[in-house]
Amino acid sequence: MRFLLSPPRTPGPRRCRVPMFLLAVALLTAALPVASAGARLLPAARTGEAPPPTEPDASAEAPPPAAGPDEDAGVGAETGEEADAGTGAGGGTFAELDGGPVWPLAGRPAVLRGWEPPATPYGPGHRGVDLAARPGDAVVAAATGRVSFAGRVAGRGVLVIELAGSGAPPLRTTYEPVWALVEKGDEVVAGQPVGVLETGPFHCAGGCLHWGLRRGDAYLDPLSLLPPALLRRGPSRLLPVFGVPEPEEAAGDPGGAPAAAALSRVRRAGSSRRRCPR
Repeated sequence: MRFLLSPPRTPGPRRCRVPMFLLAVALLTAALPVASAGARLLPAARTGEAPPPTEPDASAEAPPPAAGPDEDAGVGAETGEEADAGTGAGGGTFAELDGGPVWPLAGRPAVLRGWEPPATPYGPGHRGVDLAARPGDAVVAAATGRVSFAGRVAGRGVLVIELAGSGAPPLRTTYEPVWALVEKGDEVVAGQPVGVLETGPFHCAGGCLHWGLRRGDAYLDPLSLLPPALLRRGPSRLLPVFGVPEPEEAAGDPGGAPAAAALSRVRRAGSSRRRCPR
């Protein structure tokens, strides 16, 4: 009777229940990529194989390489002679100085004694020129050539340079007393330092360099090697003069003409007069 008297139940909406095995499948599927990636990155000691290289990201910029302590030294060590040649091309060679004969001393040295050719091969004279210098001054090659002698003669340092392209027999320049910085057979160019002036003995009153020129057994004037521009001194220049009084104006001249102009008029007037015959 209770069952008959109880109100009938109305059917409600069904609840959708997800089976548990579907949830487990989803979790396993999500865990598979992580497990595979971990297997690839296992250490070589565990797997016995090196991990595969990872491709860099193209969008990421590579960091600049850090400069090591020997980076600059490594460049010079790898280049070797080429690095030395590059440095020497600007300041280590004298090719830029080979512009023609030059004075054997810096600047324009004073000529203490000129060339005095002897009347006979063994007669008295001065076979060269003496240039004012002090011990320790640098001596340069007066012209391009090859060192034919560098040594001592009678206790004095003597340097002889045979000039290139000077004919046969070739011209030879001599320098003494000089402590040579070059050796026999070295090629030199005009302006290249070849020695240092020694302390003497000198045959002049003060310190000097004896510079000579020879062709065979004949002595020549070494100044003849130099171009005229090096033998001449600087051009003359007119300097301003201060403190010179200006000419005063002529007294009584209404126009205020200078005295020099008035004097010129007087001279012109006087020159027009006739001279009396004698």
